[in-house]
Amino acid sequence: MSDNIFTGCIPALMTPCTADRQPDFDALVAKGKELVSLGMSAVVYCGSMGDWPLLSEAQRQEGVARLAAAGVPTIVGTGAVNTREAVSHAAHAARVGAHGLMVIPRVLSRGASPAAQKAHFSAILAAAPKLPAVIYNSPYYGFATRADLFFELRRAYPNLIGFKEFGGAADMRYAAEHITSQDDEVTLMVGVDTQVVHGFVNCNATGAITGIGNALPREVLHLVALSKVAARGDAVARRRAQELESALAVLSSFDEGCDLVLYYKHLMVLNGDREYALHFNETDALSVAQRRYAETQYALFREWYRNWSAEQNVA
Repeated sequence: MSDNIFTGCIPALMTPCTADRQPDFDALVAKGKELVSLGMSAVVYCGSMGDWPLLSEAQRQEGVARLAAAGVPTIVGTGAVNTREAVSHAAHAARVGAHGLMVIPRVLSRGASPAAQKAHFSAILAAAPKLPAVIYNSPYYGFATRADLFFELRRAYPNLIGFKEFGGAADMRYAAEHITSQDDEVTLMVGVDTQVVHGFVNCNATGAITGIGNALPREVLHLVALSKVAARGDAVARRRAQELESALAVLSSFDEGCDLVLYYKHLMVLNGDREYALHFNETDALSVAQRRYAETQYALFREWYRNWSAEQNVA
């Protein structure tokens, strides 16, 4: 089972809205194609960044089908409130030519039960046995997949080839120490924007799934490239990667909070992507203070990056 799709830098696409707050699939496809053309290796749709709980099953599957038909390498999030719907998304992804699955735990109903999660994961993996898949581990879903369950699933479903870790530094280290270092064919994906350097350098990650990379794709690709070189022991690359990650820290930290989509859509509007100005719920909006803070930090980072890049070129 190839794990090529789970390498490099992969943005988790957000879903743009039309004026009547319906998914704008033309804009979704255009953004996916643009990001891949800039060097992203694939896209994820629909993870939490794509507002999966706010879209219907049909809307989500239309977005996946449109991306796949446009030739965008697409990894499909299977988040759902029941296993039947999660299985439907996995099977649909295989039918329309998607390239991988991001398998999200069962939520709300028996979410803390390892037995229930095993059955949920098994059903999804069995529905698309030829699609490489990673388990999405996140404290926000209320369940932590540990090594024993991961390898029990992998023995039964060889299409399970990796682990996406959305937790903090300690969670990333657990995944590396107890899961991905146990089998050379299992890949680790950095799943949160604040842990890119740690993930590549200390945990042997092969790729990163990014939120802030939607708004700052070149800069995040730069960070991933530096982190890959740093992981080979290059001291200069490690220092530069740490500098860049530190400068990005506030913007990256939005990825850790419940308003992440609101923040990253706003940054994209600042870039001129007006299709991201609206949200599916009218009441979903940043406060005036949040907008001003994000705008100040965004302007500060962009000026810093301009100066820092010029300094590197001179050096």
